[in-house]
Amino acid sequence: MPTTSLRWFNQTQDRLHRSGRRQVMSPLEYATLSLRRLEKALEGADVIVIPAGVPRKSGMTRDDLFDSNATIVRDLAKITAKVAPKAHMLIITNPVNSMVPIVAEVYKRAGVYDAKKLFGVSTLDATRASTFLSGIAGLHPSEVVVPVVGGHSGITIVPLFSQAASATKFVKAGEQYEKLVHRVQFGGDEVIKAKDGAGSATLGMAYAGAVFTNSLLRAINGENGVKECAYIDSPLYRERGVTFFASPISLGKNGVDKIHSIGDITTEEQKLIDAALPELKKNIDKGVSWMTDCL
Repeated sequence: MPTTSLRWFNQTQDRLHRSGRRQVMSPLEYATLSLRRLEKALEGADVIVIPAGVPRKSGMTRDDLFDSNATIVRDLAKITAKVAPKAHMLIITNPVNSMVPIVAEVYKRAGVYDAKKLFGVSTLDATRASTFLSGIAGLHPSEVVVPVVGGHSGITIVPLFSQAASATKFVKAGEQYEKLVHRVQFGGDEVIKAKDGAGSATLGMAYAGAVFTNSLLRAINGENGVKECAYIDSPLYRERGVTFFASPISLGKNGVDKIHSIGDITTEEQKLIDAALPELKKNIDKGVSWMTDCL
């Protein structure tokens, strides 16, 4: 199933066309549409990516965006559940830890929930981890693969540097390790500071979102062995009340093909996961409770 169309939807005036971006994309081998009617834009889609919402500004955490973005994501999910219930749903809108459970609740109430097709895109965390570690190791980022598990906000982001076989020897325990972990967990703050509070990691997130989307499309089109990290409905820590968790997964034609275990990790990494789980549970419960209050 080749990609036949890419549909853009913007609730505001069509700035895509006026900015000239449509001309830039014209060499692509598929049609680019900018549609103002949301249901029409989503109808029959196989993959839907939702980046909509208010971005972070200086002094804000991803969780601070909840009140602004929860309604946006819920309303979009209601429409996708109606016109494209079988589509793969990719959530970029922050806070991802809470937005994905909101979408899940919408789909459950509509009777169309498929856990294998709902993803919180956490690829940016893995991209940062690989980039930062490769800089220390003197390697190209493509040579360094760092799984990042947990969630997509602050201390819920847990990079597993010990599993980066080509570069793990370059990470020294103690202060260097702690600084590296902190930089991955709060890398977005660096970007906001660099932009003087005028924006967040827009291009980095666009790149990471494209990486995950392309991986999913390759899997849908039949490619085997496609593996990414993503925030999904997961059994890994369900006994501790955490129903969504980011971990390495294998992708297939119908979404999540296999959820991989965390594997062997260090004592330091286990401590990070133990610290992440209560915060992650709180984020998930916040999304579910908000949906309950909407009844």
